[in-house]
Amino acid sequence: MEGPKLGGIIAYPVTPFRRSDDAVDEDKLRALIERLVASGAHGIAPLGSAGESAYLSDTEWCQVAETSLDAGRRRVPMVVGVSDLTTQGSVRRARFAERSGADVVMVLPVSYWKLSEREIVRHYGTIAEAIDIPVMVYNNPATSGIDMPPELLVRLATEIDNVTMVKESSGDVQRMHRLHELTDGRLPYFNGSNPLALEAFAAGAAGWCTAAPCLFPAEILAFYEAVRAGDLADARKRFYRLLPPLRFLLAGGLPTTVKAGLALQGLDVGEPRRPLLPLDESAVRQLKELLAQL
Repeated sequence: MEGPKLGGIIAYPVTPFRRSDDAVDEDKLRALIERLVASGAHGIAPLGSAGESAYLSDTEWCQVAETSLDAGRRRVPMVVGVSDLTTQGSVRRARFAERSGADVVMVLPVSYWKLSEREIVRHYGTIAEAIDIPVMVYNNPATSGIDMPPELLVRLATEIDNVTMVKESSGDVQRMHRLHELTDGRLPYFNGSNPLALEAFAAGAAGWCTAAPCLFPAEILAFYEAVRAGDLADARKRFYRLLPPLRFLLAGGLPTTVKAGLALQGLDVGEPRRPLLPLDESAVRQLKELLAQL
């Protein structure tokens, strides 16, 4: 299947909540997506881990998907996370995303019971058959509890027509080398592990899926341009400046840390949804220092 031309920096917005009633704040969500598009992000991916998709009701999920896609207005490719505990729920969300204008859907296999390979293949196959847009397979064992090895990822892309790309977030660059070997470089893969960005691009990653552009987009884009220009010395220099805040964002939890950072920058998007808690005062001070150093 021919998909959209997707590559570069794919930015992940958080989902803003109103402080008054914890409802989705559509105005702040539009403002954040506008900010990401204006910053030069090459794609926007709402409703991923940073977007707290797992903590939204079905009604809220649809609200965030529709608002995000409308705010993007087809200016950049839009990748919508449609993961759900059930295949039926993922299919419902994938169809809604397609009707609302998504270019790609991203699927993380989440399940109370650990899924077998046979069940994973059926899950993705059923979702892909229900829509006519590409599917990005998302491997993130730290959040889903399911680790899909490169051989399984390639099987999904080989056997299911709509599966055209992979987001690899295990944090193991050897997985990317293996994906390249198994497909002779024909299967595009995206890095989802912030501290691995330099190695991932060196390994041939088509792009970097990250929430970091919410806070320091110019620095992220400058790093990517250095990579694309083949200037390894400049890319390395820029990456090592980025590494401390990137590690902080990951260690503190993306919704929690990104929302705290946005508040420091004047865009109050509320608190993360419980059971997640806001950063404590000492962590906020640390984040403020890290951002100032950039």
